[in-house]
Amino acid sequence: MNAAEQSRYLTAMGIPVWRPKAEMVLPAAFATDNEPIRTHTPQPESLHIAAMAEERVTPIPPKTIVPAVTSAPILSCAHMDWAELKQVVSTCTRCSLAKTRTKTVFGTGNLQANWMIVGEAPGADEDRQGEPFVGRAGRLLTSMLAAIGLGREQVYILNMLKCRPPNNRDPSVEEVTLCRGYLERQIELIKPKLILVVGRIAAQHLLNTEAPLARLRGQVHALPNTKTPVVVTYHPAYLLRKPIDKRKAWQDLQMAQQLASTW
Repeated sequence: MNAAEQSRYLTAMGIPVWRPKAEMVLPAAFATDNEPIRTHTPQPESLHIAAMAEERVTPIPPKTIVPAVTSAPILSCAHMDWAELKQVVSTCTRCSLAKTRTKTVFGTGNLQANWMIVGEAPGADEDRQGEPFVGRAGRLLTSMLAAIGLGREQVYILNMLKCRPPNNRDPSVEEVTLCRGYLERQIELIKPKLILVVGRIAAQHLLNTEAPLARLRGQVHALPNTKTPVVVTYHPAYLLRKPIDKRKAWQDLQMAQQLASTW
């Protein structure tokens, strides 16, 4: 959308419009319970995103993922279309999560989206409804996207895992390995121009690294194999527990927005 349309959209949503200046007030989605946080925003002419993508990427040693051992045959999904892929996911029994899930959570959004949002795994609300990011964290994610002028219908949202781990525990390496083919095929089908990864676990698995979130934020990564630009930020569920870090999340989204503006 153009600047005028974005301004009208943000105003209608009750979100302050971002404009380059020395100081700014965070949009409503990123406000904390305390006084509005003010943060410095660099001038657009100083944001050389293309150069940043080359200069700010710090080499991160890849982690070694031991392939999962399973007795069940793994059907390749490399040539599946959307309907075939969704059907296979809905009946998947590759790992033990099939025994505890209520519904599989495939993904939702625009199949021609420029932005793909990747999270870790479904939670209790997602497990009941079969759709990603529909609980409190999902509502915050929706507000965060709206703050940069994006509606959920414009992006594609999904998780690394298609089933909820019991008690929202961290996914195991085996579970992620067995589910990764589904995610990779979704990326191949959509061909996003930018991937926004929310949360440490999703970022580490997607980028094949053990680097902490603090090192993964603030730079542009390249997705292995496809070289799709990847920006890492906090998971909305974490921001609900620690709202002081919403300021950093807003900076991450600004960087992603600036990167998108170079398309």
